[in-house]
Amino acid sequence: MSTTPDASSPPAEGREPLPPGATVGILGGGQLGRMSAMAAARLGYRCHVFAPDGDSPGMQIAAATTVAAYEDAEALRRFAAAVDVVTFEFENVPAETLEVLAPLAPCRPGVEVLRICQDRFAEKEFLERAGVPVAPWRAVRSPGDLRAAVAAIGLPAVLKTTRLGYDGRGQTVLRRAEEAEAAFDRLEPKPLILEAFVPFRAEVSAIVARAADGSLAVFDAVENRHRDHILDMSLAPARVPEGVAAAARGHAARVAAALGLVGVLALEMFLLPDGALLGNEIAPRPHNSGHWTLDACFASQFEQHVRAVVGLPLADPARHHDAVMRNLVGPAGLAAWPGIVRRGRSAAHLYGKNEARPGRKLGHATRLLPLGALAGLDEAELAFDL
Repeated sequence: MSTTPDASSPPAEGREPLPPGATVGILGGGQLGRMSAMAAARLGYRCHVFAPDGDSPGMQIAAATTVAAYEDAEALRRFAAAVDVVTFEFENVPAETLEVLAPLAPCRPGVEVLRICQDRFAEKEFLERAGVPVAPWRAVRSPGDLRAAVAAIGLPAVLKTTRLGYDGRGQTVLRRAEEAEAAFDRLEPKPLILEAFVPFRAEVSAIVARAADGSLAVFDAVENRHRDHILDMSLAPARVPEGVAAAARGHAARVAAALGLVGVLALEMFLLPDGALLGNEIAPRPHNSGHWTLDACFASQFEQHVRAVVGLPLADPARHHDAVMRNLVGPAGLAAWPGIVRRGRSAAHLYGKNEARPGRKLGHATRLLPLGALAGLDEAELAFDL
């Protein structure tokens, strides 16, 4: 889905797109930065990656690199002087990093987007203001807050850190009241948030690109399946009624517009048994559940992100194939690699990480299917064994 700007959209920034050969600065050197840099190179742009780890996946293919802490103000100033625009590949970059950079180079998305999306309190409040329903939640700053939250929300419920959590880290399910105190003591950093346990039918996500002129391009919604709290498989398109898929795309577009985003974001949602959707998390950058777009779409989420950041028009987000994406995680994922690269009609991507630790995302593979074929597959055919 693509849209033109509406009357409420902010004006464009009054400048032409960055010319080929310009440099995009990327904060973070993980696989999302790597694939963004690859997309930028295809469009004629250079990338300069800033990250603390000198052998990160993004640095392996960047035109220039800076190895420094995100708090290193002098290194940040040198970085800003060497790039034409700044973006980030994960939302745990300190907001203070963008505050140093913003007076020196355009930052897309901006610091306020980062602040909202890296704090679960701010994120939940923002989703509610944007008109996206969320599960009941309460702020938890003390054991007394937790007791009151449990009384208000009931059990089971999920206790989470408000910052730095991902892939199941920083959270625990409370099923009995006597578990609460130990869980509060264990989870760091404080404060915490208690969310109602949602008996969802499926997790659905939608990815949207938004340009500075307010135009939007929304990819088809997908269904996500997890293993050990890590995304295992994404089905594109989601096998849900079209009304649900349209609602998911609409929620993502509404969030991007309300944020004033310039870039790409993913909105994760819970699909309830009655067909309603609840917003769960916003990721203001390319997302694991959008990796299938590299091979099944005319323009990937990474290309859309680069286009938005450098000021190019957004591309058509349409699919030319159905797709099943599987993550390659840990030693088992790496062991599957030789078989995947020999398999037909599957696209294989390895991220260049130097250690196959359990739970670490090392790559992904995407099985391509004719348009409409995914709907006819049963669970055994969906398995896409690695």
